[in-house]
Amino acid sequence: MDWRDEDPGLPIKLGPASNGEYLPQPLGPTVTEALRLAREQCDRAARKLHMDRREFLKTAAASAITLFFLDTTSAAASADPGGRFLIPADALWEPLAAEERLTGDEFIMDVQGHLLEYDLNPASRGQRFWGDQFPQVNCGEEDPRACFTMTHFMEEMFLRSDTSMAVVSALPIYPEGSPLPIEVMEETRIAAIGLTRDDRIKIHAQVLPQIAELGATLEAMEEVATNYPIEGWKTFTHFPDPVTGNHYWLDDHEDGVPQVGRAMIEKSLELGINRICIHKGLSDGTKFGSPIDVGPVARDYPEMNFIIYHCGFEVDVVEGPYTEATRNRGVNRFITTLKENNIGPGGNVYGELGSIWWYLMRTPNQAAHVLGKLLAQLGENRILWGTDSIFYGSPQDQIEAFRAFSITSSYREQHGYPVLGGRAKRRIFGLNAAELYGVDPVKVRWDFTRAELAEIRRTFPDINRTLGPTSVAQYMAFHEHHRGWF
Repeated sequence: MDWRDEDPGLPIKLGPASNGEYLPQPLGPTVTEALRLAREQCDRAARKLHMDRREFLKTAAASAITLFFLDTTSAAASADPGGRFLIPADALWEPLAAEERLTGDEFIMDVQGHLLEYDLNPASRGQRFWGDQFPQVNCGEEDPRACFTMTHFMEEMFLRSDTSMAVVSALPIYPEGSPLPIEVMEETRIAAIGLTRDDRIKIHAQVLPQIAELGATLEAMEEVATNYPIEGWKTFTHFPDPVTGNHYWLDDHEDGVPQVGRAMIEKSLELGINRICIHKGLSDGTKFGSPIDVGPVARDYPEMNFIIYHCGFEVDVVEGPYTEATRNRGVNRFITTLKENNIGPGGNVYGELGSIWWYLMRTPNQAAHVLGKLLAQLGENRILWGTDSIFYGSPQDQIEAFRAFSITSSYREQHGYPVLGGRAKRRIFGLNAAELYGVDPVKVRWDFTRAELAEIRRTFPDINRTLGPTSVAQYMAFHEHHRGWF
């Protein structure tokens, strides 16, 4: 199957889909109805504008239509709407009105991007590989392994979206035989420099202190930091050692698990690297995915910056306001550990939105609660844009939806949430990450404008799909075939 032969679908992709770390969730009746209305309106608008439907679906107008009906159906289903997509009614018919609402000139730095590079030896073709159950294999390449390469990653990130800069971050894959080792990350970084003439890609190195002797882990950290220009570490406290089953905590607060978290942090500081990115949430129920260990180490190591990927979000938790009754569930666990350790705006902890925003933008009220809680606790200067791409395809739909999103005055008054305005969005989209990583946003620019880039996109083949598993069957097959890898 080749996606280019299929209907391209609506430009705002609402799933179901997953990054492989959680079961794809079915769409509820509100989202299903919104998609039905959006498809009908896109057909009407295309006819009115004398455009081919495929061509119309590549426009900002099609995105505006999808968000408009997602907003209206969600608001109608709620007694007190908390999150709204502000799309003017004339955007349903006027492409210029849609472009004015959904386009922008922000510096966008995506701090969570992923790719895979395989040896495309014909003799090994047909063997199992990490990701072979993902719809991504239908991208049109002769060898499905080629659908995961840096070439596809850079096309989805930098040509199909408004992303200015990206961080290639490690995946929870056992290091032995990984298709995303540090060598591939560095090759991607160098390739991007050759294409764009600037340092557009940053890289993280994977560190999993629970799967080796501590001494070996610290030596490996020093070797990697010496030989590669890494910007930080990516770690997974809930990732089990395939032999011992070991997990770990950052603050070594529990007997019976490896006491390695603080040693890893101290080694990183010794090496002059003051950024550690920790996956917290999307943890399939294991307690080690909880962010409760973040606050104590952030308090004790103020010179280290802790970037918390996913902010403790779990798909089986309905996100609402922070309360004492819900303080140990979902994102509230993250808020709790920050509160208990007096970490707030301007501190050394950052919340990252990868998978959170993509998943919650179909439920605007939950999205408003999560963004509102993070803004209230961390401030607009400590939230980072990440998309977990390319598992959700091009992140352009996430960017457009975030541009249009707002937290209502009702929720702000009831829950003390700050305004999610233009300044906050610019900070979140990229200015916060630029400061954290020491990047000059002015120097990271294409030789053409965003409007010209939009025109270029219209010449691309029709591939507008989520790339991670879209069904329970795909998800289960992926995990069954790759036990010990993920």
